[in-house]
Amino acid sequence: MEEENIEQPLLKKQYYENCPGCKVDQAKELKKDANFLNLSYIWMAVLCGTLPVASLFPFVYFMVKDFNIAEREEDISAYAGYVGSSFMLGRCLTSVVWGMISDRYGRKPVIIIGIITVVIFNTLFGLSMNLWMAISMRFLLGSLNGLLGPIKAYATEILREEDQALGLSTVVAAWGVGLVLGPALGGYLAQPVLKYPHLFPKDSFWDKFPYFLPCFIISAFSFVVAIAFIWFPETLHNHKDSNEYKDNKEALEIGSHETDKDKMIQNDKSIFLNWPLMSSVIVYCIFSLHDVAYQEVFSLWAVSPRRLGGLNFTTDDVGNVLAISGLAIVIYQLSLYPSVQKACGPVTLSRIAGVLTIPLVQCYPFMTMLSGFPLHIVINIVSILKNLMCETIATSLFLLQNRAVEPHQRGAANGIALTGMSAFKTIGPAGGGIILAWSQKRINASFLPGTHTVFLALNAVEVVAVLLTFKPFLSVKRTPSEQLH
Repeated sequence: MEEENIEQPLLKKQYYENCPGCKVDQAKELKKDANFLNLSYIWMAVLCGTLPVASLFPFVYFMVKDFNIAEREEDISAYAGYVGSSFMLGRCLTSVVWGMISDRYGRKPVIIIGIITVVIFNTLFGLSMNLWMAISMRFLLGSLNGLLGPIKAYATEILREEDQALGLSTVVAAWGVGLVLGPALGGYLAQPVLKYPHLFPKDSFWDKFPYFLPCFIISAFSFVVAIAFIWFPETLHNHKDSNEYKDNKEALEIGSHETDKDKMIQNDKSIFLNWPLMSSVIVYCIFSLHDVAYQEVFSLWAVSPRRLGGLNFTTDDVGNVLAISGLAIVIYQLSLYPSVQKACGPVTLSRIAGVLTIPLVQCYPFMTMLSGFPLHIVINIVSILKNLMCETIATSLFLLQNRAVEPHQRGAANGIALTGMSAFKTIGPAGGGIILAWSQKRINASFLPGTHTVFLALNAVEVVAVLLTFKPFLSVKRTPSEQLH
């Protein structure tokens, strides 16, 4: 009898019959393996959020060119940057609000609203007749789409603590695939009349709207996902004492009444005073600035003519490079990343990936010396490595952010992270496009000629981000399991 009592938990958790969060917690206690149905929901939602973000990269140069707004060819990259930035500006203005709504009313309604937003405004973007319509549709798509913050919170809430790295790795794997599959779709499906004349006749609807097909495919996928999310399990608790109970339970497991008191004080503090959260968000924002500027610059640089320091790629060529990188990201995130993260830890792993990114990025201007098969081999290898480093950093910082707050604050915390990231990503495409356009005007300069300038600027941002991963700036909150040891 005594042995039985010893094995009983110090505080038995109380579950509420009509609480969706309690149902999820019960399921987590009953089985230790990750629920792959729930992971598939994460995949679908993240793809809906990321495919529209990046699908325009291969064709935005040609779209802006068709608008006939640029006076010189060198100015096209700058206007294309404005189109890319408008989405992030909209998301920057509303992400915290969507995060707070998800903490109040649940993850599910916010995610479904975000998916429906993709269906509507991504379709309208494909029908854009001028630059201002394109910018407006992208802005509305960003401001009304708040699903990425809640889905990151969901990824940590649906799995046990030891599986949270897998959950957030799934988010970033899907994110990375979306940021690569999106451009692949844009590259293969834009201008279908030119590429597939036997299927899409000249002077047809597809000729009048040459960039509608990739947008329509993504919107159709999102519509199917919106229907599937009717059966999406909600993870938010709908009773008031759930959070206090969790805090008490953690305190008893640690065996310290002082820890319980500290937790209560921490819960009452403003989330903006949580330095482990805010420091990781700031570092994440700097890395995000580099990453989105790189994505914009890479696609614009690759399709630029050789005389401007580009590779003269077609949209198909860009799509091929990014699709291969996407496959590598999926394999890496779902097989290698969880093990590597456990061995190195998220902070050390972010530093290593950031340092390795610098020489990779500086290789790009020298690729103009290659052509044919050697060029395609080299650019695919470098692109794969660059994208793997990018996703490694993002996953590690997501993990730090979600561990830095209590469950009832995760929606707001991820909203803050998404707002900061979106603000910096608003600067990224516009800044990258402007610097690329300027660098293409000084192709014969004696110091840092042509595109050497823009890739050096990208590396300067990466260096700052790496330096901020060190103490005293970056602070890391220990998990309950780490505190026990």
